[in-house]
Amino acid sequence: MPRPARLLPALAISAALGLGARGAAASPEDVFGFGPRSSALGATGAADAEGYEAVYGNPALLSLARSRGLSVGVAAALFDLRARGRISYEPLHGSVIGAVLPLPFGGVLRDRLAIGLGFFTPFDLIVRGRILYPERLQFPLADRTQSVAVQAGLGVDLGHGLRVGGGFAALAALSGTVVVATDASGRIGTTVDDTLVASFGPIVGASLDLGESYRLGLAFRGALVARFDVLITVKDLGSIVVPPLNISGVAQYDPWQIALELARVKGPWKAALGATYKHWSAFPGMADATVRCPTVDPMTGMAFMDSCSARKPPAPGYHDTVVPRAGVERSFEPGASVAMRLRAGLFFEPSPAPAQTKESNIYDEARAAFTFGYGVELGAPFPRLSLDLFGQAQALIPRTHVKGTGVAADNPGRPSVTTGGFLVATGLSAGVKF
Repeated sequence: MPRPARLLPALAISAALGLGARGAAASPEDVFGFGPRSSALGATGAADAEGYEAVYGNPALLSLARSRGLSVGVAAALFDLRARGRISYEPLHGSVIGAVLPLPFGGVLRDRLAIGLGFFTPFDLIVRGRILYPERLQFPLADRTQSVAVQAGLGVDLGHGLRVGGGFAALAALSGTVVVATDASGRIGTTVDDTLVASFGPIVGASLDLGESYRLGLAFRGALVARFDVLITVKDLGSIVVPPLNISGVAQYDPWQIALELARVKGPWKAALGATYKHWSAFPGMADATVRCPTVDPMTGMAFMDSCSARKPPAPGYHDTVVPRAGVERSFEPGASVAMRLRAGLFFEPSPAPAQTKESNIYDEARAAFTFGYGVELGAPFPRLSLDLFGQAQALIPRTHVKGTGVAADNPGRPSVTTGGFLVATGLSAGVKF
């Protein structure tokens, strides 16, 4: 096979990777909440999180822990997303692990500090970052949950009902190089060097008790950006000159957000009401330019003007959103050593994405969610065991996208397309305190 022909497969793959773009993507806890109790209570947590779930909800509330705890469980989700028929996506299934550890200090620090850890790990991957042609009918929502989620935090009780805390969340990111070149025998080969790295975002929070029954909670979660950046270099091919190809973009993205909640935390009836502000307008888009112009003219040494702006992917045009949330919990004690809890909640997540009126068919719709759950906990003389489960049903609000003029006749979204669908999630967790 002639040398140029042998090069075509590698370049075709690179070009296919570089032409696509995706919509907003976020970590699984941003879509469902973190932990079975929070997920059952409308994904609240800034004022009412308990145990290890506070590492994401509000690290300040970790300081409420008085016993060491360990929880393990599983979670799953199914997607029924439609745009001119059902678009197939793989279900989510993974494991949940959480731990909380009060620090055993004495004196003024007694019962003041606690640390927590939380993990969600899909069974069959670390992170998914797909790059599809923008004209392809697609819902990035289904990929938003497909990543490892890691959180850790420290909570401090300052006294007088005031608590503060801080920690971080982490996602997996990828960087690497691919070199296409001829070897000593004259054959074209590739060398791949990829590195999996971690991307971090801060989580800080505070809470204030309002009397004995109510609590105000505030949590800030920094932007969490998991990028992929693979540089493909083609060299030593004689007269064939191929510019470096940058297969780069954002695999997962959480905007920075602020959650404010008021919760009733005493008595058989507990409830939380709040809202989360999400700064989606800072979202840069999922794909970068595949071919980038040099900044300096190799012949004259003079700096180029920015002549590559037309080759950059267009700005996604996202806007900030506010997500209202509510949850309620009813406790029953059928026996001195048994406590049962019924839970329910609601939240409404507006879409930050504009209508798809041009060539792109990257859909992201508003979601209305109903959540529910059940928990049971044993006390002495039984082992201090607990069992929690949750379920969620999220409906994508139907939306019609009307294509403008200039859209190709073979575009699958032309002249208009109505999108919608559902997703359901469930999970089960068992814990022990000691």
